[in-house]
Amino acid sequence: MATTVFDSSLFRDMFGTEAMRAVFDDRAYITACIDAETALARAQAKVGVIPAEAARQITALSSYDKLDVDQLRAETEIVGYPILPIVKQLSEQCGEAGRYVHWGATTQDIMDTATMIQCKRAVEIVEGQLDAVRGALKKLALEHADTVTAGRTHLQHALPVTFGFRCAVWLSALNRHAERLQQLKPRALMVEFGGAAGTLASLGADDEGLKVRAAFAAELGLSNPAITWHVARDGLAEIVSALAAIGGSLGKIAMDVMMMCASEFGELAEPFVPGRGASSTMPQKRNPISSELMFAAAKMLRERAALMLDALMHDFERATGPWHLEWSAVPESFLLAAGSLHQAHFMLSGLSVDSARMRRNLDLTGGLIVAEAVMMGLAPAIGRQHAHDVVYEACKEAIEKGETLLAVLSRHQEIVDKLGMEKLAQLTDPANYLGAAAAMARSVAAGTTV
Repeated sequence: MATTVFDSSLFRDMFGTEAMRAVFDDRAYITACIDAETALARAQAKVGVIPAEAARQITALSSYDKLDVDQLRAETEIVGYPILPIVKQLSEQCGEAGRYVHWGATTQDIMDTATMIQCKRAVEIVEGQLDAVRGALKKLALEHADTVTAGRTHLQHALPVTFGFRCAVWLSALNRHAERLQQLKPRALMVEFGGAAGTLASLGADDEGLKVRAAFAAELGLSNPAITWHVARDGLAEIVSALAAIGGSLGKIAMDVMMMCASEFGELAEPFVPGRGASSTMPQKRNPISSELMFAAAKMLRERAALMLDALMHDFERATGPWHLEWSAVPESFLLAAGSLHQAHFMLSGLSVDSARMRRNLDLTGGLIVAEAVMMGLAPAIGRQHAHDVVYEACKEAIEKGETLLAVLSRHQEIVDKLGMEKLAQLTDPANYLGAAAAMARSVAAGTTV
């Protein structure tokens, strides 16, 4: 019976995807272990460590479908690791060639390599999902490059921006994450083969072990490390940290969207699907479910990243415990990232943008949001400090009397004389004080390749 959100039939698609679960389920992991064993045999045959025919037989006869999975589960609980029970059954499956299964390897060699096989596939899934989300954001950034909205700092109106600018800021972070994933793959996705204590002593004192490791890496499309990484877990820490960073950026998007969906804002709405986000007691509700799930996933990913960083501290040449933390942190991180990216793509692809409401909200402060524009427009004529003082008093009066900034300024003869009413009206229109917001939005979108 399911006991976590990752395997619950109710919640699993909120915190993961079917594609990612297929990479990390028991069958996939055991199959990856078998793939590692058969690839090792082929690599050793290429170097001449074991007979070529033995490698062919091991590859041809090793099969998940012929395993006694119940026996494997029972023996894994006794041993503490699944490799010895797997090797025992594979050796039986392969007949005479079975004597060469797991030649010179240790349990962690196979388990680490199997994990890397899974991570390689999982990173590819994440990259595809990330590209889809980036594509949706690129579209929003271009469509709304000129859609004026309130820029908010400390949750208060600051200066006008455009919604496309805001989307492009979100997009820029995800673009950098896409670069990071590309950069980490050759560095973090490494084959593991070191033998009992990492020295490859079981293959002799010459360079045969190193040749086998290189061939092993080539067989699986993984990097060949300079040295055994049994207790140097930075590669996995980098992967999990990257996933947590992606989750954090998605969580930032979620926070902005949730707030802009609030009744008092009313600027955005998540895609409408009958019944989605409904309340059991309040029929009018349309809750931002995707954003809520993204926000939760960001926090859960942060926890897994902390767990993985804790798992960096191994003792000597084989750890007494920290390794086990990865068995939870790695697959759960990928599931959470995949789930969050899925929600992000759904939400952003169908996001409802109310540009008229954005403008009404922008006008709530009666032009105060462009007080800086008036100050900078007046500064060349009367000096910056004097301009600041004059506009400050005008803002204070506008707030106290509930008037627009333009109305107050129009009664200030010094300002009217210096600028004229036409210029003053232009300066107090938020749409005229956007700086390079639209240009930056279009630039980021143009530089986004998906």
